[in-house]
Amino acid sequence: MTASATSTEGQETKSTSGFWGLTLGSIGVVFGDIGTSPLYAFREAAHGAAQGQPVSRMIVLGVLSLILWSLFIVVTAKYVLLLLRADNNGEGGTLSLMALGQRALGRRSLLLMSLGVIGASMFIGDSMITPAISVLSAVEGLKLAAPALEHYVVPLTVMILVVLFAVQSKGTARVASAFGPVMVTWFACLAVMGLVHISDDPSVLAAINPYYAVQFLLSHGTVGLVTLGAVFLAVTGGEALYADLGHFGRKPIQSAWLFFVLPALLINYFGQGALVLSDPAAIENSFYRMVPELLLLPLVVLATAATVIASQAVITGAYSLVSQAVQLGLLPRFEVRYTSESHAGQIYLPRVNRLLLIGVMLLVLLFRTSSNLASAYGIAVSTTMVADGIMGFVVIWKLWNLRAAVAAAVIAPFVIVDMTFFAANLLKLLEGAWVPLLFGAAMVVTIWTWRRGSAILMLKTRKIEVPLDDLIASLEKRPPHIVKGTAVFLTSDPTSVPTALLHNLKHNKVLHEHNVILTIETAQTPRVDVAERVRMEKISEKFSKVRLRFGFMESPNVPRALAVARKLGWQFDIMSTSFFVSRRSLKPSSQSGMPNWQDHLFIGLSRSANDATDYFQIPTGRVVEVGTQVTI
Repeated sequence: MTASATSTEGQETKSTSGFWGLTLGSIGVVFGDIGTSPLYAFREAAHGAAQGQPVSRMIVLGVLSLILWSLFIVVTAKYVLLLLRADNNGEGGTLSLMALGQRALGRRSLLLMSLGVIGASMFIGDSMITPAISVLSAVEGLKLAAPALEHYVVPLTVMILVVLFAVQSKGTARVASAFGPVMVTWFACLAVMGLVHISDDPSVLAAINPYYAVQFLLSHGTVGLVTLGAVFLAVTGGEALYADLGHFGRKPIQSAWLFFVLPALLINYFGQGALVLSDPAAIENSFYRMVPELLLLPLVVLATAATVIASQAVITGAYSLVSQAVQLGLLPRFEVRYTSESHAGQIYLPRVNRLLLIGVMLLVLLFRTSSNLASAYGIAVSTTMVADGIMGFVVIWKLWNLRAAVAAAVIAPFVIVDMTFFAANLLKLLEGAWVPLLFGAAMVVTIWTWRRGSAILMLKTRKIEVPLDDLIASLEKRPPHIVKGTAVFLTSDPTSVPTALLHNLKHNKVLHEHNVILTIETAQTPRVDVAERVRMEKISEKFSKVRLRFGFMESPNVPRALAVARKLGWQFDIMSTSFFVSRRSLKPSSQSGMPNWQDHLFIGLSRSANDATDYFQIPTGRVVEVGTQVTI
């Protein structure tokens, strides 16, 4: 096993009590999305297969067999047993896999970068659809419990979602402690409901045979492919198993899925199938029809709680993903607020929260029912899964040191299945699947523009920059007035003179007795060991270079990192240190190399970026900003 895979093992040698605590926590956070799929997945797949006709026995068995084998192949085999081993220093997720693949190749790969960007962008689209469809499908139970309240389903859904997004700024630490028990109760109810109804028609268990899945697809042609797009609703959320690897570790997630979550889901799906076989009219809402009328309202309340938890997990996942993208230079700096003193991963991004809320509200008001919204669901997740599979091939081949043919043989079946689901979801393009594609495309264009504009801007500034060594030699010959204290100049290129230093010499005509050229780098690993955080190089009596390295999941706290430099001989004192930061004012140029619209988009993104002082957590009273104007 590779070195990267051993980091998770360290987490998995915890005490038994710690293991069960992590397992319970994973049930509460990791499985919320896939765990609420029984609310709508079987119903939508059966409706799609029936095409307005009564649901036949072959449809029920075919759909159930497709759901069962999809859960086995896509979720269990691909994610739980294979990709959970492809961890980047204990972390998982699309961007972690991209960084791991690039590290395995030993270079930056345009293909891997593109796959990572597309997968991450589609996850953002999924972050909007999951809260909308999950909460809407749960609240729709009111139609059965109290038909008079049918007109209040959409307003109540909107109210729940507004409250959910409004409390994000408070942090989720307190609420998260209740996630595990609530979801354990939810999955236990799913299993009990299924067990009660399997006896309605025990022959439903024949769907375990994959023959029914294959026979259904072969005999239904295009309708079978359309149905496959609805079946995919049962596995959405599978990628969350991988994304949350760093929070809980491989063994707790695998144990929770294999011995509790998966059995509960399958029992419930088979219970719904048996119910419909005995009463075809129950397909109208096969989930809520599983309980007597007396228990409908309590089930609606429990389902709503479960869908809110599923939504919470996706929302916090979006925060984490955007934060990683910023660290990797894929997006401009966003304001990040830390909602927990003990858990650095609990963050809140106000701007991302507002954008997600707007997107979710538009989806609910545009589609109005979970059945309509189901057409939009799936395309984003299937795209992410295809990207994960292709990037997984690189990791298996290069990092796990398997021959290319062997690695391809391992991953190809999963990629083929994922691409089949992707094609099936594309058939729903005009019915609503265009929505997540539009969200994803907007994110891809944003990331592409930011990367391209940043590269052009760097090339332009390098043409007018002065080599640092030349300036130091010049200052030694004709030294300016020296003032006490330390000046830290932030720059992305340590070989050239920072713009702020040039302007300080030009306008103030002074030089500090200690000058630090500070470069901040983001590693291709989630976290960087403290021993590797700081690198110092003394280049003259008055000048030093300092490089700070942070992982792409870490908070870049400059003062705290510089305090580590004391061990390397720098007597760092924040009260006698001034941080000089260049603030660029960008103007569009006809020779930028980008279309005019992209120039303006890049300038808008630059202006919206969070202040470097706040992002790097530098005390504002110690900062001197120097403005420059640059055309792009």
